[in-house]
Amino acid sequence: MTNLKLSKLAGTVAGLTAIGTLALALPALAQEAAAPIAEAVAPTVDKGDTTWMLISTVLVIAMTVPGLALFYGGLVRAKNMLSVLMQVFAGFCMIALLWVIYGYSLAFAGPATPGGLSAFIGDFSKLFLGPITTDSLVETFTAGVFIPELTFVIFQLTFAAITPALIVGAIAERMKFGAVMVFLAIWFTFSYLPIAHMVWWWGGPSAPAGTAAGYLFGLGAYDFAGGTVVHINAGVAGLVAAILLGPRKGFLKEPIPPHSLVMTFIGACMLWVGWFGFNAGSNLEANGLTAVALLNTITAPAAAALAWAVAEKFTRGHASLLGAASGAVAGLVAITPAAGYAGTMGAIALGAVAGLVCLWAVVTLKPMFKYDDALDVFGVHGVGGIVGAIGTAIVAAPELGGHPLAGYAMGSQLWIQIQAVVIAVVWSAVVATIAMFIVKALFGGVRVSESAESDGLDISSHGEHAYND
Repeated sequence: MTNLKLSKLAGTVAGLTAIGTLALALPALAQEAAAPIAEAVAPTVDKGDTTWMLISTVLVIAMTVPGLALFYGGLVRAKNMLSVLMQVFAGFCMIALLWVIYGYSLAFAGPATPGGLSAFIGDFSKLFLGPITTDSLVETFTAGVFIPELTFVIFQLTFAAITPALIVGAIAERMKFGAVMVFLAIWFTFSYLPIAHMVWWWGGPSAPAGTAAGYLFGLGAYDFAGGTVVHINAGVAGLVAAILLGPRKGFLKEPIPPHSLVMTFIGACMLWVGWFGFNAGSNLEANGLTAVALLNTITAPAAAALAWAVAEKFTRGHASLLGAASGAVAGLVAITPAAGYAGTMGAIALGAVAGLVCLWAVVTLKPMFKYDDALDVFGVHGVGGIVGAIGTAIVAAPELGGHPLAGYAMGSQLWIQIQAVVIAVVWSAVVATIAMFIVKALFGGVRVSESAESDGLDISSHGEHAYND
């Protein structure tokens, strides 16, 4: 009997010991169990989205060099072809360096809370990309989905580089090479960066209420891929620069035909292919909305090209290749701000309208005011960007198959879009005007001499010819 009691007592003690051991182990077990959960909610890179963004970046680079360079190069006279290629190429190189030195910081950095100039320009907290490492992340448009910040840096670099390069077309065949470069640097710093910050800077979908954001973003402006930031911005600057620079010799007095429409056609096609990265890449993710943007980037320019060609047939007696290519670019410009907001039918309608309006701007508006926008940067990019930015408010309507953000109402959105257009137009025009006067003072004039213009900028500015014969 005693042995039985002792045995029960020993069993009880053993049980209590086991319970005590388990109790001591519970905190460690809880921490171990929580570790996978913590790892699951920690920010991680989405490799699929990152891959798509890197592909989009390469596509946008191809838009500029060689796409835009060839498009512009074919449109000028043979004696000026290399000068245009050089201006686009060197401009791309310069802006790429300025972007990583201070451009990205001023466009996409700033304090966490509103105040001061934070709604209009960033700060120097990411100067030289100093704080950015391979582990730095940025959130996409979906809460909790991230891509490496360096991927975002280089994607936005391509936008920053192509925008000043667009201006080259307006001032082609008559401006000093050094003056072009300094003008582009000043305009990039004081026009592109503030407008990009105002339109696109925000804290991401997980940002708490009260987080600082760009002025136009806070206003609720829709600009999916750069209607205001890129096209209106560059188009207006090109117009101002062309007016202040003065017309080319013989403008409106003698024909100044393109020297190679084949080259222009090749460049236009490269622009169209690269634009898929431009528009669809701006979704920052690879999902259904990316497909919407990509499809719209096919249908809108297709409608614009045909609309331009048909209108040209009825008004001028022929449908030209140059007209169709220009129409396609006008459609690409117009759908850029609406790429992720428009439905397919809305994109077609917007593209067709842009083709017709831009044809009018090129054929009627320019001769009416006699400004020498050499390659119709304002007529296509400026006017097309305005049509697209304002039209975005309409084609985003769900009744038209659009994909608006929460709280959308067509009337109020239309007013917001008009405000964004006016701000972009005025801002870019003021900066371009000041930049031209600065460059004129620095270089003792911005135009090449009459003899240099007659000889062509290829030989007078760069000492070489595009063609041996």
